Amino acid sequence: MSEMFPVCVQTNIVSNGPEKIVYYPEIVGVTNKAWQFEVNNKLAEQTQQLIHMLVGDSPETVTIMMGSYEVKNNQRNILSITQSNSAYHYHAAHGMRYLKSLTFDMGKEKQYSLSELFIPGSDYVSRLSKLVALQIKQRGIETFEPFTSIDVEQSFYIADKTLVLYYQLYDITPYVFGFPIFPISVYDIADIVVDDGPLGVMAIND
Repeated sequence: MSEMFPVCVQTNIVSNGPEKIVYYPEIVGVTNKAWQFEVNNKLAEQTQQLIHMLVGDSPETVTIMMGSYEVKNNQRNILSITQSNSAYHYHAAHGMRYLKSLTFDMGKEKQYSLSELFIPGSDYVSRLSKLVALQIKQRGIETFEPFTSIDVEQSFYIADKTLVLYYQLYDITPYVFGFPIFPISVYDIADIVVDDGPLGVMAIND
């Protein structure tokens, strides 16, 4: 495994006027240019997905659109990035916003889904669901329906030694709660994570 961290991340812009600007990430300086191209292509695709989710078939009604990104983890070969776009439509009561994320092991040259972070056969869905349910209760989060379970491939990102699960606006909570975000310490789930996977790597104390 080649050590190439931290990855250099630069900012690109998609703009259609002063009130419609989307900033999105691009990685540079990676030795394997084919892998660099693949990662950047996935980031660009996600950027377009977010724009389409907000614009849909009515681009003429969008009065304001802003997009940004955050590098949540850029160490130990694990790169985890979130992208968020918000838009206001003409005559809409309030704006709408979406959040998406991508997580890569840059050394292994692999993108990860949630299920791939855990040992095959481990009931990670039940384990994580119980931790999310506990946070909902402790934090007094109002949900539309009683919470039962996360999805098998629930949206997530990694921030240092934390797995962060999240939902979109209106998925499980009213708009006023914003994005329902549930941080889970890797040490609370260390027994079911893949040792050399992104969470296992982040759990190591150097």
